[in-house]
Amino acid sequence: MSEGEKLIPINIEDEMKSAYIDYSMSVIVSRALPDVRDGLKPVHRRVLYGMYELGVFSNRAHKKSARIVGEVLGKFHPHGDTSVYDAMVRMAQEWSLRYLLVDGQGNFGSVDGDSPAAMRYTEARMRKISEEIMADLDKETVDFQLNFDDTLQEPTVMPTRVPTLLINGASGIAVGMATNMAPHNLTEVINGTLAYIDNTDIEIDELITYIKAPDFPTGGIIYGYEGVREAFKTGRGRVVIRAKTNFEEVEGRECIIVTEIPFQVNKADMIKKTADLVNDKKIEGIANIRDESDRNGMRIVYILKRDAVPNVVLNTLYKYTQLQSSFSVNNIALVAGRPQMLNLKDLIHYFVEHRHDVVIRRTRFDLRKAEERAHILEGLIIASDNIDEVIALIRSSKDGEEARGKLMERFNLSEIQARAIVEMRLRQLTGLEQDKLRAEYEEIMKLIAELRALLASKELRMELIKTELVEIRDKYGDDRRSQIEYSGGDVSIEDLIADENVVITISHAGYIKRTPLSEYKTQNRGGVGQKGVATRDQDFLEHLFVATNHNYMLFFTQKGKCFWMRVYEIPEGNKTSKGRAIQNLINIENDDKVKAFICTQDLKNEEYINSHYVIMATKKGIVKKTLLEQYSRPRLNGIAAITIREDDELLEAKLTNGESQVLIAVKSGKLVRFEEGKTRPMGRSASGVRGITLQDEADEVIGMVSVNDMNSEILVVSENGYGKRSSLDDYRITNRGGKGVKTLNITDKTGKLVSINSVTDIDDLMIINKSGLTIRMEVSDLRVMGRATQGVRLINIKGNDSIAAVTKVMREEEVVEGIDGDIDDLENATDTIVQEEETETTETEEEKTEE
Repeated sequence: MSEGEKLIPINIEDEMKSAYIDYSMSVIVSRALPDVRDGLKPVHRRVLYGMYELGVFSNRAHKKSARIVGEVLGKFHPHGDTSVYDAMVRMAQEWSLRYLLVDGQGNFGSVDGDSPAAMRYTEARMRKISEEIMADLDKETVDFQLNFDDTLQEPTVMPTRVPTLLINGASGIAVGMATNMAPHNLTEVINGTLAYIDNTDIEIDELITYIKAPDFPTGGIIYGYEGVREAFKTGRGRVVIRAKTNFEEVEGRECIIVTEIPFQVNKADMIKKTADLVNDKKIEGIANIRDESDRNGMRIVYILKRDAVPNVVLNTLYKYTQLQSSFSVNNIALVAGRPQMLNLKDLIHYFVEHRHDVVIRRTRFDLRKAEERAHILEGLIIASDNIDEVIALIRSSKDGEEARGKLMERFNLSEIQARAIVEMRLRQLTGLEQDKLRAEYEEIMKLIAELRALLASKELRMELIKTELVEIRDKYGDDRRSQIEYSGGDVSIEDLIADENVVITISHAGYIKRTPLSEYKTQNRGGVGQKGVATRDQDFLEHLFVATNHNYMLFFTQKGKCFWMRVYEIPEGNKTSKGRAIQNLINIENDDKVKAFICTQDLKNEEYINSHYVIMATKKGIVKKTLLEQYSRPRLNGIAAITIREDDELLEAKLTNGESQVLIAVKSGKLVRFEEGKTRPMGRSASGVRGITLQDEADEVIGMVSVNDMNSEILVVSENGYGKRSSLDDYRITNRGGKGVKTLNITDKTGKLVSINSVTDIDDLMIINKSGLTIRMEVSDLRVMGRATQGVRLINIKGNDSIAAVTKVMREEEVVEGIDGDIDDLENATDTIVQEEETETTETEEEKTEE
């Protein structure tokens, strides 16, 4: 250690804490957060002040950006040139700032994310509104501080006449905090500020009538209002923005035309990601995407496939792409050098407070200058009244110092007055000039009186602030760009979808489609069937059910997860198409399969979801009952519906009203019937209780039926095409968990049991073989038999073919009258549909078993 040096031991923990706090405060105060008064960060303030110093005003010629950046770097901003140039560029981009502060000339980038040209190629100057931000800067209206090397002065804040923070917003990431403030419409903001000045106790709810919502430079549609209201009241909120779209027919094809995109969305990236989703089959119905934007405006064209429904495709685009995005408002700004969360009223309050302070300081400056001028004018007037004596006195003096002394002594003048008289020009001795002196003196005295009155009255100062704000509004105000859709989130596209009856089929390989029910024909018993669906090699249809387009669907998988979807979101196909992969519609795991489904009414109807239950059955005979309300808020990645035990899987899920009777059938031909009340409601995570005891290890549940109508009849079908219709009364009510009674006499000829349904004479039966053949017949063609018989042949099975699925459907005229004719009575229709669904699921399991 050198002589004279000494070591000072320091606790490293204290030193790190101190250093980190210093660093974080430096970032917070001197870099990342805007000042609540002028809405500017230091870099923006320095860029504007640098331009002010250079004299590149809005009415002067543009200057090279490199010249401006050099000025700012050398004098005020000791950081990289990139930070200064990037900040200046952003102030000149019409898609970044609602009200531009810099007038750029040259390539300043694009909304596609293209970089601006280097600073040596571009030029810039101030916009007129920037001059309003720096108005009265030379009148001691704000404090100045030394720059980084203590050689120059720079303003700590701008004396802005414009509420910059509200109209342009801000974003920045500090240490331990961040800010993200939305831009607003200048006309609305000033109207709200005027209302606040008139009544400082104004409530935010009333301010919202003036400042309706953020107003983004890129326009778009603000979808829903709750997030806006929350942001205005608390300073935090989530504003959902949608692109502005319309439908057009281009070259005979339906197209979605996008003319405005959400704020801060990169157009080129959005189009590329959308194209990737289309190629990956995540988004269906789009044939091509073209970007036809030019200097006249934005125009993105989504060309649709011929069978696509434009509204459904648009809804999908909103869901999966940046055509809908959200702006998370986080109003943190510096108040007296400290970061603070601010609501709408706070932001207006601090701006008005700053303007009031600026007006006081400006008035004091103007008053001082006016009084100094009046003082000089008084001396000049005295001199002009005694001009001959003054001239003689000056001529008799040997120098200016002596002349000033004689004048001060003779006329009782101050040194300033005497100096002004000595320096007076000869032309001021003319009569005209003397009249001008007196007129100017009178004007100055009036001004002094006004300025003193202004300083004495806060009301007058506030009126002046209002007058100046009105001038700014009239000069720079414009129409709102972002539309507001107040009911966003509540409006559904279901109004645009025909509520027709459809058949939904799901194949073993997981392909799903919906087909109008009218495409299926009724055939007589014993027919060979018609070609129903084209399936891939070794694939076969596994599920079939009837619903309406407006139904909600809950999908239940064998692993016990639940997914939510609207029926109209399922791709439409004709009877011979194979459909679309279900993995593209719901986020199902690769090793999971849809096993059951439920059609429900509106899941937001509190009364409905709290009066209905979901009953589930597993392959090993476990049953579980849960309130429908538990499944009314599914997530994108699904929710847990039931905890599945080892070596088991979910088989069935039914919608009930709490008063149903449950029938569970097993492959060996046994069936158990018990009251729904025998199973108590459980939570989503429960695994359930025993519903039926299996005959042996090879036995398993093939289906479950829930019935409300005690006049229902039970239809069972075996894998070789034999079926039988029995009275419900043939099956006695037992306790849950028993072995059950015989429902079909199982022989080698009939094969194992594959399906159970509750039916009536008005129902039709639809049977699908694994080969894809379908047959539809009337249930009334089947006579009622005893439960121990083997039944009659329903369909001729050729070769090694066997039955894949069996479901009941209402006759088309009944469907039309019962569902289309009375949509309000959808609950009854849904119950019917639910029973149909039950059928289908049952068969599925058996197919799996056989396979």
